[in-house]
Amino acid sequence: MLTISQLAAYAGVTVRTVRHYHAKGLLPEPERDHSGYRRYDAAAVVELVRIRTLADAGVPLSRVHELMEAGDEEFAAAVEEIDRRLRAEIRELQRHRERIAKLAAGDSLALPPEAVAYLDRMREFGFPERLIEVERDSWILIAAQMPDEVAAFMVIKQTQIEHEVLRRLYLDVGDLVDCTPDDPRLPALADRVAAFIEAASAEAEGIEDVHPVSDDLVALLDAAFLESFACAGRLLELLEERGWTGWTDIRRMEPAR
Repeated sequence: MLTISQLAAYAGVTVRTVRHYHAKGLLPEPERDHSGYRRYDAAAVVELVRIRTLADAGVPLSRVHELMEAGDEEFAAAVEEIDRRLRAEIRELQRHRERIAKLAAGDSLALPPEAVAYLDRMREFGFPERLIEVERDSWILIAAQMPDEVAAFMVIKQTQIEHEVLRRLYLDVGDLVDCTPDDPRLPALADRVAAFIEAASAEAEGIEDVHPVSDDLVALLDAAFLESFACAGRLLELLEERGWTGWTDIRRMEPAR
């Protein structure tokens, strides 16, 4: 006859595990002998090994007793069902591993390749990292709401960043990421932004926007811009003085009546 420690050693588990199986009703708990110790026989070892084997295979403890009592066909069906569940869990864990692996890639965690390429191009041109972070976060918001349109948007953005005049303008905006609302450079920058938008608007007249951004998303992106730069509010005021409103979707202001 075996003590609980010997039983655990034979089955390759801990004494705590044996007691846990007792508490779950999986392994019968023998009566104590005249010395007050519980003694286990060979049948208990076999039973414990079977329990341990099923548990190690991923069978929930709530089903171990059922399987140990099942006939051959029922046992085979149950094992097949458990195997399906385990394979599904493995696939899900693999997806998690793929997501975790993307963490090392930084921007690509939440952005499609086209957007990542655009941010990389910004770095090549020397844009401030703070501006790139704001741009990245904006595209994360857009990709979450309009995933199918991001590729088309990126074609436009890539064209814009290769446009020397627009790129210089955007770089100058980047130079003001830490400036205050009273920075003397802001009015001149607003003049240049308004002039460029004026020219771009004339070129695009009559062309339908095939990928319109919702008003809610525009408001969210504009709010992010305002929160990111101390001078943003003043820059928008200066643009309004020049007849333009908004930032994400800059529009000509309606004339006052």
